Amino acid sequence: MARGKIQLKRIENATSRQVTFSKRKNGLLKKAYELSILCDAEVAVIIFSQKGTLFKFASTDQIQKTIDRYRKNARQLHTDRIDMEQSKEQLRQESANMAKKIEIIEILQRKLLGQDLDSCSPEELHDIGNQLEISLSKIRARKTQLFKEQIEQLQAKERLLLMENAMLTKQCDAQPLQQSTQSNQVVSYLSSCSKSSEIVETDLYIGLPQMRCL
Repeated sequence: MARGKIQLKRIENATSRQVTFSKRKNGLLKKAYELSILCDAEVAVIIFSQKGTLFKFASTDQIQKTIDRYRKNARQLHTDRIDMEQSKEQLRQESANMAKKIEIIEILQRKLLGQDLDSCSPEELHDIGNQLEISLSKIRARKTQLFKEQIEQLQAKERLLLMENAMLTKQCDAQPLQQSTQSNQVVSYLSSCSKSSEIVETDLYIGLPQMRCL
């Protein structure tokens, strides 16, 4: 038969409670030993009975080493937890400050656009006017600089086009002179050829061959 589910509550009978404690204690120490052997884990178990009797198990030579290691780890965890809480608090404060700054900037932006001016005092309106004048002067200065840069670029392009035009004009002026020189050379060559043909005499005879008498 399967064992029934045991309800977890304090055993009222002292004898039964002592027997259960002894069995469960031995089982717990056995499991701790098996865990240390099978998994190569550092295990320490400390048990105090109802009468104050100490029962302990340690996988190392001294249980104090495991306790010191636990305390060191616990202190580190506590320190890390404190640092994390401080970091969270700092982030919350920075987020709140950033939200306030954004809200102030949005209010100022609406006022610069001419909105929500009913609650402004004369001093605030004067400051807003000064800020607008400063912004306008900066915008005008920037526009002037951009126009100046565009004019300089156009002037540079104009100079480049003038140089290219001058070079093309020189090339066009040089081509007729070159063609005239070439024509003169051709005429001179043909004239020399005609003179040579008049001077040369040949023995070429065109007609029937002459018969000689013997």
